[in-house]
Amino acid sequence: MPLNGHTENTGAILPAQHIRKLVEQGHILVPGCGKELFRDPDLLKPRLQPASLDLRLDTRIWRVRASFLPNPQKPVADLIARLASHEMNLNAGAVLEPGSVYIAELQESLALPAHLHARASAKSSVGRLNLFTRLITEHGPAFDAVPPRYHGALYCEIAPCAFPVLARRGDCLNSLRIFNGDPTPVAETTLRVDLSGADTDGLIGYRAKKHTDIVDLSATATAPPARFWDPLPAEPSRQLVLDPDAFYILVSRPGVRLGADVAGELEPFAAEMGEFRVHYAGFFDPGFGIDAPGGARAVLEVRSHEVPFVLEDGQAVGRLVASPLAEETEMPYARAARDGAGYDRQALTLSRHFADFAATL
Repeated sequence: MPLNGHTENTGAILPAQHIRKLVEQGHILVPGCGKELFRDPDLLKPRLQPASLDLRLDTRIWRVRASFLPNPQKPVADLIARLASHEMNLNAGAVLEPGSVYIAELQESLALPAHLHARASAKSSVGRLNLFTRLITEHGPAFDAVPPRYHGALYCEIAPCAFPVLARRGDCLNSLRIFNGDPTPVAETTLRVDLSGADTDGLIGYRAKKHTDIVDLSATATAPPARFWDPLPAEPSRQLVLDPDAFYILVSRPGVRLGADVAGELEPFAAEMGEFRVHYAGFFDPGFGIDAPGGARAVLEVRSHEVPFVLEDGQAVGRLVASPLAEETEMPYARAARDGAGYDRQALTLSRHFADFAATL
């Protein structure tokens, strides 16, 4: 059965049509949009998701010596000036290297009213590259969180952990979800890793190679996957030993089905459940898997910690929590996926940047 919301909840996540109104009203400042949406609603379409808004890189990006916690007492510009070693211009594109940390300006800014707050997460295609990204606000106390009444610019911390990437102005790395109050979760389900290979032609996942070519973040279905990934066949033991600091793409079971009136978020289990981290991109859109028989599988981005760790088939890896929308979204994920804009019916799939693995062998 799909996970659905309940109208008695007071807090809610805002669906696409409410986000569009916030842009029209100037609470979300999107260059080229605003009151123009009254004349042409499609202006926002490339970046508007069923219950979130994609945020775009702006022109300037800095390589910094280290990541830093946002400081309530200091503007982001001061922190960048103290830690930056190099400034680059994204109009011409810039290669971001693994092992380095970057801070980029975003094109969007916010002027939130008192009753709204926001949270950000990496986009699915970015999480599947092991491209770590977090939202930074002016004088913010934490990453990825935007408090009520926030008026100011947005920045993005970027840390490639697997592949060098070519980034340009306009690339979207993370999405912003807007909340009216604090929604009470209406349902949750435990996701388990599938190491059987039964529904994925004998494959259980992919492991990222070391020392690869560059992934162009603006390109689709062009990167040859064999240069970046090693396929992992199922083992008779139905186990997988995670190598320290290696990055894996795996798949979950059971399938996920979300109604058009709820949005999901994958919450990893606490560290005591195992020496690994799961899912760098945690947002699930309303309508995800609703048209797929048995639901759509969740693709898992998995990285071990300092020691090797054995995963067992069926091991619990996370909890999918569903929270209500203010009303049903006007553009559920299932419809977007039919238009070629999602992973709705795909069980074990690399990010959209890569060509089909089987076709390249």
